[in-house]
Amino acid sequence: MKYANQHCPQPQNCNEISLAGEDKQTIIEALKRIGVEDSQLMMRASQIWKWIYVRGARSINEMTDVSKVLRAQLEKQFTLDRPEIISEQASKDGTQKWLLRLKQLETDRYAPEIECVYIPETDRGTLCISSQVGCTLNCSFCHTGTQRFVRNLTTQEIVAQILVARDRIGDWPNIKLDAVGHLFPKTRRKITNLVFMGMGEPLYNFENVKRSVLIASDNEGISLSKRRITLSTSGVVPEIIRWGNEASTMLAISLHATHDDLRNKLVPINRRWPINELIDTCRAYPRLSNARKITFEYVMLNNINDSLAEARNLVKLLAGIPAKVNILPFNPWPGSNYQCSQLNRIKRFIEVINRAGYSCPIRMPRGRDILAACGQLKSDSERTQKNSSYNRNL
Repeated sequence: MKYANQHCPQPQNCNEISLAGEDKQTIIEALKRIGVEDSQLMMRASQIWKWIYVRGARSINEMTDVSKVLRAQLEKQFTLDRPEIISEQASKDGTQKWLLRLKQLETDRYAPEIECVYIPETDRGTLCISSQVGCTLNCSFCHTGTQRFVRNLTTQEIVAQILVARDRIGDWPNIKLDAVGHLFPKTRRKITNLVFMGMGEPLYNFENVKRSVLIASDNEGISLSKRRITLSTSGVVPEIIRWGNEASTMLAISLHATHDDLRNKLVPINRRWPINELIDTCRAYPRLSNARKITFEYVMLNNINDSLAEARNLVKLLAGIPAKVNILPFNPWPGSNYQCSQLNRIKRFIEVINRAGYSCPIRMPRGRDILAACGQLKSDSERTQKNSSYNRNL
């Protein structure tokens, strides 16, 4: 059965369609389907929206300001289900990782699985989410790249990762009404930042990722500022400017090398869109300024890309771009052929970048012990079903 939202296919059985993660137009279409009058559509959609994205409702029956008759009609065709949590792991540093099983779509051979990660810090809480099942890019240092690509995630599946994380870490705040009847939270949120740095290349799933950003940033719902949402791309050059114009989030570039010969090996997409073309596009990114810098991510691979010459080349490459450089110590994974650079080499590399006037923090690995750090996510269904370390732990 095809659902009204063609960009967001749903499971075949009508009563398996979840509204948790969908946009307002899809909710309106759902209400139309069950016969809600046009004059009531916007009000009812707004009620449902707030129950999903402000209060974190897990079932339609929780929507107490929606009539019992309407709730009964909705329950016949729709749910507020999240993806199934197959595994929940907690790192000794507080990082949490979830392995999620999605509903099987008509085109799926089996129910696919993805991972997302929550990283708590003293001044923020960052949720790293996936945009695809698997990845097509085959970056040689990245564990996710060893998993075959299955399909793009739907908008609903992307946003549902946020809902699952908020459920599990208790991030649905106590709600009260202000003087004019608007809902607002009484407690601070735990998820303050959202990054598309999980499984997949988000710009290869442009429309669904864009729509998920619009849902996450809607000020009547989850209400994350777009300046706290970052899209990380390996360099899908034709879509970068479009993304800046249409979604206007912060941008991160997985760079990792300063010349084409090396980047072709580390990040094979570079063969299609070489470094100079990528950098020229970054210079033209909409609303680029010192307040909206591009982040260039650079993984430190021992004796591969960590020389002082590479650091000086990086400075020349970024000249004139409002930017910062995130240094990523390589996170090992089973079967990887790389080693992390020695600390003294990392420090010398950073000194060159800092002297040129660029902020260059080390993004210390989080969740390494549960393979939740940058470049370590992988969710091959067969592997996880066989691996006894992925036991249900809820």
